[in-house]
Parts: sequence; structure tokens; C-alpha cells
Amino acid sequence: MSLLSAKDLTIKFGGLTAVSDFNLDIDENEIVGLIGPNGAGKTTVFNMLTGVYQPTDGYIEILGRKVINLKPHELAKKHIARTFQNIRLFKHMSVLDNVKISFSYLDKYNFWQCILRMPKYYREEKFMDENAERLLKIFGLLDKKDELAMNLPYGQQRKLEIVRALATEPKVLLLDEPAAGMNPQETLNLMELIKWVRDEFKISILLIEHDMKLVMGICERLVVLDHGQMIAKGSPQEIKKNPKVISAYLGEEVKI
Repeated sequence: MSLLSAKDLTIKFGGLTAVSDFNLDIDENEIVGLIGPNGAGKTTVFNMLTGVYQPTDGYIEILGRKVINLKPHELAKKHIARTFQNIRLFKHMSVLDNVKISFSYLDKYNFWQCILRMPKYYREEKFMDENAERLLKIFGLLDKKDELAMNLPYGQQRKLEIVRALATEPKVLLLDEPAAGMNPQETLNLMELIKWVRDEFKISILLIEHDMKLVMGICERLVVLDHGQMIAKGSPQEIKKNPKVISAYLGEEVKI
């Protein structure tokens, strides 16, 4: 049984069909790449899978159960998390608070328990502090916990976004162009980080990325979109030789 499945997902904006009949299955502990030209509909697919957009037709299944019209925070409770192409940290909050806010999907203390500083308030705050600090330590950011997120270098901001997503304990993590704006060395480090996250946290990863060296180097399967339609799927070796993909996107056979 797949962790996350897209079944004939279609979305229309007015008279424009942005994505048509998109199908995808993500299984346990795999890394899948979603690639294609700019404007192909990749981020639109992400937005449907994470509840930002509701599909016009088709549906999503999580562990074989159909989910319809769920909002992003409801899907987070079902262990689907994402990062964004444009970093969306709370820039004027501390690094620690950026991670702690991810625990808002849990049933914590209520308004009066907070105002009156009742025992449950302190227990829950301690739980969030300890778990946020544990994740920050894993990613080498613990010493930055009191800094504002906006003051972190670009690569560390990308890391913090991944930490924040992992705080929701996802089974599937969606990464939207995680290497955007990175230099070659940062991209190499990111490749190792993504593989390590998959293995360490026992999760599956779906990523959008234009850096073909990264995609071909870490993905077990690739799905290719063009003008909102899937034109190919398969292993990196199959995709890099696919005539449709070469014509629509790659331009020439990719050397791994």
C-alpha cells in the first residue's frame, strides 16, 4: 500500500487546465523526483497534495484512504509536510520558535491553561523545547536557536525549513526546489542531507528540482510533467534517455 497516492488529479483555473489526470504513488522510504520545464504544473501538484489547492477532479489517498477537501493543517496531522520554493520562515521569530510552531498541530494546552500558567502549560512547553532543540542539534543549528531566522545564512535557512517540516513527524516530505539559490558545494551537501534525512527519519521524499545532477544522483524514480500532463515516469536512467523528456525539457541526454 502506498503512503501517498494521487488519482487522476486535475485542476482548472477558469478556462485554463493547469494539471490534467496526474497520477502518482509514493511508497515507503523512497525518494521521487518531479521534474519538468517552468510552468509545467509541478508546484501546482504540490499545492494539491498539501491542501493549498483543491483539485477540480480526482482525489488523494493516504495509506489507501481517500481524503477530500482537507486543509494544509489537517494534512499535517496525517503526516504530510512540505517546504517551499521561496523560503517561508517566520523571519522575525527565533530559530527555536520557528520549529516550535510546527507543534501547533498537536492538542496542547488551552487558553486558560496558558493564561493561568497551569501545570499542563509547563509540561507542553518543556516537551516542545526539548524536541525542537533535539532536531536543531541534529542539523547543527542548536547554537543558533536564539537568533532571528532572518539572520541565518541562506543555506541554514533552507535547513531550518526542513527542520520545521520534520517537527510535524511526516511520513512523506515534499521539498519544492530545495537547491534553489545554492552554490555547487551547498548543492552537494544538500544531496547528502536529503538521503540522510530519508534514512534517519524513515520517511519518503517527493522533490521538485531543476538541478539535474541532484535529481539524477538521489532519486530512485522520476515523474516528468509538461504543460500540466505527465509525459514520462521511470528510473533516472530511463528518463535521461526518453525522447519526449529530452525534447520537452532536458535538451540532450543527461550525463550522471
